[in-house]
Amino acid sequence: MTFPGIWSDWEEDELTGGFHAVIGNPPWDRMKLQQVEWFAERRPEIAMAARAADRKKMIAALEKAGDPLAQDYAKASERAEAGTRMARKGGDYPLLSGGDVNLYSLFVERAMTVVKQDGLVGLLVPSGIASDKTAAKFFKGVATEGRLKALYDFENRRTRYGLKPFFEDVDSRFKFCAFVASPSPTEKAARCAFFLQAVSELADPEVCFSLSAEDFARVNPNTGTAPIFRSKRDADLTTAIYGNAVPLVDRSSGAEVKAWPLKYATMFHMTNDSGLFRTRKELEEQESAYPLGGNTFGSASGNWLPLYVGRMIHQFDHRAASVEVNEANLHNAALSGAVTEEQKADPDFVPTPQYWVPEAEVDLPSGIEWTIAFRDIARATDARTMIAAIVPKAGFGNKAPLLLPEDVDAYRACADLIVANLNSLALDFVARSKVHSTSVNWFIAEQFPMISPAQFENVRFGAKSAGEIVREAAAVSPYICIRQPIEVILKNEVRGPHLQVSAFVFDVRYANALKSDILEACRKAFGHAVQVEI
Repeated sequence: MTFPGIWSDWEEDELTGGFHAVIGNPPWDRMKLQQVEWFAERRPEIAMAARAADRKKMIAALEKAGDPLAQDYAKASERAEAGTRMARKGGDYPLLSGGDVNLYSLFVERAMTVVKQDGLVGLLVPSGIASDKTAAKFFKGVATEGRLKALYDFENRRTRYGLKPFFEDVDSRFKFCAFVASPSPTEKAARCAFFLQAVSELADPEVCFSLSAEDFARVNPNTGTAPIFRSKRDADLTTAIYGNAVPLVDRSSGAEVKAWPLKYATMFHMTNDSGLFRTRKELEEQESAYPLGGNTFGSASGNWLPLYVGRMIHQFDHRAASVEVNEANLHNAALSGAVTEEQKADPDFVPTPQYWVPEAEVDLPSGIEWTIAFRDIARATDARTMIAAIVPKAGFGNKAPLLLPEDVDAYRACADLIVANLNSLALDFVARSKVHSTSVNWFIAEQFPMISPAQFENVRFGAKSAGEIVREAAAVSPYICIRQPIEVILKNEVRGPHLQVSAFVFDVRYANALKSDILEACRKAFGHAVQVEI
């Protein structure tokens, strides 16, 4: 109503007319009220509570005591929830009002509505508009229908130039983009650039290049979301990798086709399930728990298992780090605790978690006492983006998602090949083109390229197949054998977390050699084109 002249026909049910262009930098705030931020200025002790369950109890205590702050919080929470309900049910934001709604996404969808059919929208927004699951339907329509004009992806940091971040109050690793699109398709391919740290870099033809609608559909067949290619060469290499592999889960035909017999799952939500968690002190004081060995405890109410989080594992390693707690850090109190080579050399060493959970709440399929887990928290700028390991039975936080068996016998037979796949250099190279933010969401991971079971057996290293190389190395990788020949291990069918550790000691050089064998087998299995290029 502020600009009535932009609409040419007020009698029509559909909008006719619109702005020639919509340009802006909308707010990047989530609509859901953030407890920690809200209480940090008003009642810091509530904000500093480590668990959501503890904050909930403290807020309830405010209400019971009649503290005016409780009423202020209730009003702020209701205001945020009402705004979210309006966005979801009002009908104006059918594509971008799902999940944890961020205000910028509503601005994007509104802009595409009020601009003319041949107009342009240009907005500065988080790069998640091109990669997040909640934006996938919207972006797939824009990218694969030829309506995307430009996507210029920036890192907040400007370390290449020795300058401060673009936005100093935002994490330097955060990524944002200039998103330019139109309601109507164009014959020209979209201009794209990624990991920019200066606008001047757009002048480099190796950095800024074209991606067609078909390119978007080829590398992300399920979602059509944007890959992150630093150059045209990266795009060509990614295409070559997919030419020798298949997606972990392919939904492009409308049916679900899986490369391996797996299903994705998460076990404990770190916020919603925090009432089940106990620290070591709480186990001893509240549960009268006693150690059973390793990092498990017993009590009158039942046994307690460690709660694994992503930071505790690394590639082929379920003893990568313990968890150390800095209670003064409001936003990330749990930090990685270093594990030394001396600790790794002790076969009885296990990492120390922040929390333990009731064993009765740990639900693994019957017939296995271990599972495949991977790190959800990751960045394309990390040394390795995809990190997976086989981990003994434990509780797992939602940032350590699981790949569980559809068929237990098949899973036991191929788990080592699956983990080798996930940790391979070729897959990691592709993962870097897909992870825009800080999370390896399942909709991203299920599109990763995987070597098929048959291909593992068809690729040969002399008398041995790539699959045999991987199995032999994986059989001893958890603790690294230097006392028994590998033939003895294989004869006894010692696998994964069930390794008889009394006969083993840790040697970092041997560990690295075994990992190299696994990675080389995967590299060759991905195909000659990839082997030459990487």
